[in-house]
Amino acid sequence: MAAGACPERPGGAPEYPGYPWNVLWLTGDSDADALLSSEPLALLIGMVLDQQIPMERAFRAPFDLKERLRGVLDPAAIAALPPDDLAAVFAHKPALHRFPRSMAGRVQEVCAAVVETYGGDASAIWTTAPDGKQLLANVKALPGFGDQKARIFVALLGKQFGVRPTGWEKAAGVYGEKGSHRSVADIDSPEALAKVRQFKQQVKAEARAKLPNPG
Repeated sequence: MAAGACPERPGGAPEYPGYPWNVLWLTGDSDADALLSSEPLALLIGMVLDQQIPMERAFRAPFDLKERLRGVLDPAAIAALPPDDLAAVFAHKPALHRFPRSMAGRVQEVCAAVVETYGGDASAIWTTAPDGKQLLANVKALPGFGDQKARIFVALLGKQFGVRPTGWEKAAGVYGEKGSHRSVADIDSPEALAKVRQFKQQVKAEARAKLPNPG
């Protein structure tokens, strides 16, 4: 089996490494979720944008971006756009992110990395990784992917895309735990989304409780 490939599908269906067996449930919009499920670059862009805005909005943004780019998500074309032009695309109402200019720049940097390192194939970030350690390293090398975001993405790939090279769960850390509801990696239904939100609210509340009392 190729590095990073998912196991053979039930019923004798052919292997298709790097894609989920079922359509993802990340935005609540069937078209946006179908795009995330079928275009690796869309999933990567959604992960880039998943900060400081609701998760559903972040992962729907690739669908809206594709429409604004005349129906094509091409990493080389995005990387080659004048930065001001891409920023304008992001800022067009409704804006694709709370911080359209800075996040347009981040997406452009990631697209450039995909072109320069992976020949324009975003899925090669994970399908070429021989083990979880390298998979995590590949993701962390991308612009804007710190340790936590990278581990969440590894968990998302493992849990919902079947990308499970040896050691992927260790690489994902706590986000790879079975039955957890810590991150986007665990969301496959409205109920799971509610549980993830509850967990995040609990974490924030605990963090606030540890802050010094100004009184």
